[in-house]
Amino acid sequence: MKNADYHLVTNIISDLGEGPSWDDERHRLYWVDITGQQIHIWDLKLNESRSIQTGQWTGCVVPSHDDELICALHKGFYKLDLNTEGFSEIGLPGERDYDLSVNRFNDGKCDAYGRFWAGTTSFEEEYQKGCLFYLDTDQKIHLVRRKVTVSNGMGWSPDNQIMYYIDSGVRQVFAYDFDLETATLRNERVLIDFAHEFGNPDGMAVDVEGMLWIAHWDGYEISRWNPKTGLKIEKYALPVARVTSCAFGGDALDELYITSARYGLSTQQLAEQPLAGRLFVMKTSTRGISTYRFGG
Repeated sequence: MKNADYHLVTNIISDLGEGPSWDDERHRLYWVDITGQQIHIWDLKLNESRSIQTGQWTGCVVPSHDDELICALHKGFYKLDLNTEGFSEIGLPGERDYDLSVNRFNDGKCDAYGRFWAGTTSFEEEYQKGCLFYLDTDQKIHLVRRKVTVSNGMGWSPDNQIMYYIDSGVRQVFAYDFDLETATLRNERVLIDFAHEFGNPDGMAVDVEGMLWIAHWDGYEISRWNPKTGLKIEKYALPVARVTSCAFGGDALDELYITSARYGLSTQQLAEQPLAGRLFVMKTSTRGISTYRFGG
């Protein structure tokens, strides 16, 4: 294992940092603090950051048009106006598939057509209590998959023929044949099983070579995998156990931004991991695929 050649991006410390996404038009990184109920924004050109309170558990956020973001919060999908910091509700999945007293949204991102995919988990991470949805560009919400335990990282192959999807609760990375025109998933298979890995698979990013970069919750690492062979080809050690997600960004899309968490760590563990909850960035030898923005 290589030690990641990282540096810290901001002074922000998240309780449960997650879901980074890069806005290549505005040279900004967005990420969330799920339990801290915040959306964070870092501006590369200005080297400035700010945080916006959401008032509810915060699953994920993606860029949209102008100074607008789309986010999946505990109570549903919302638009966020960055100028006013005001939220406007888009909608909530049906009660059959989403019980507010039990479920919350977790990770998500947009596909190349601008649909916003976001999944759920129960607050207690109960077996198969979550679902996977997508918010279409017409702002209608579609159910894609039931019986998910902890819906987490996702991504698409560079040719958009395959969708990758992580269920952290069963420690598996799935692959599907993906129809970009219809948002249809077929031929589910287990691509990577973390049974013999250190930590659980969490968030994920895909590079231009089609390799998967996976964050290890309780694993102190980011790993790179070849989806054609299912083999780990690189791993990078980090000074925090709860590595949560990653996204490519920077002017050349060759920098990997990595979120982490303090959530659930004991006093002793926090003393041993003073950087837990921070945002890291490391230079890579490849480039990522641009973060797709919401198209509605």
